[in-house]
Amino acid sequence: MKIFSWNVNGVRAIEKKGFLEWIEDENPDIVCIQETKAKVEQLGSSLTKDHGYYTYWHSAERPGYSGVATFSRNEPYYVQKGLGIDKFDSEGRVLITEHENFLLYNIYFPNGQKDDIRLNYKLNFYDELLPIINEQVDSGSNVIVAGDWNTAHHPIDLARPKDNIKTSGFMPIERQKLDQYVDSGWTDTFRHFNKDPERYSWWTYRFGARERNVGWRIDYFFVNESFISEVENAEIHESVMGSDHCPVSITIKNDKL
Repeated sequence: MKIFSWNVNGVRAIEKKGFLEWIEDENPDIVCIQETKAKVEQLGSSLTKDHGYYTYWHSAERPGYSGVATFSRNEPYYVQKGLGIDKFDSEGRVLITEHENFLLYNIYFPNGQKDDIRLNYKLNFYDELLPIINEQVDSGSNVIVAGDWNTAHHPIDLARPKDNIKTSGFMPIERQKLDQYVDSGWTDTFRHFNKDPERYSWWTYRFGARERNVGWRIDYFFVNESFISEVENAEIHESVMGSDHCPVSITIKNDKL
């Protein structure tokens, strides 16, 4: 079973750039998208149902901002919008779907670059999420956390680490939050399989960064430690265009949704 995650930077925009054709060609079991920037009532049936997937949307209260959606070939057992924490749920950042052998968290983590208020909001989001997913694992569930984490964890995860040590997205205090996830038993699936440098999932639109591969790896699939044996592969799909991010994916052994 193949699961994709992709920050599409506007679902209506990427629809015009071949998003639905990409889904048809790739034929994934589940697709998690972030930064949809739309409410469901603004979308046509081409995005919501005509493709044959069950779709679930969690939109921000603020128009044209944030938002996540999950496309699933089979109907999930259960769907939850948000974490149950108003200050995060109002921004449409989390969709949780329950499948045969795992819970899937589709998350658009906050960006902390605007100011200290947003940086603290981002750090607080990491702090609030971790005990929630740890509790799910402790209760016997396998958990996949997919999405745009908005932090490059290690120097290998961005092209210019020395230049960005004070930039939100690579600040030590942000990277320490990802350390806490790893210390709590969470595995970065891509790094589990691939130690190569210069593999990125986001590039600024400026300065021809994508053409020169001056990028950051900030889109991840993390899974609980005992579930990593069920993951066959993890990949970054740098050649897929349409957004400032590219899709990332995992393949898992259990093909039951």
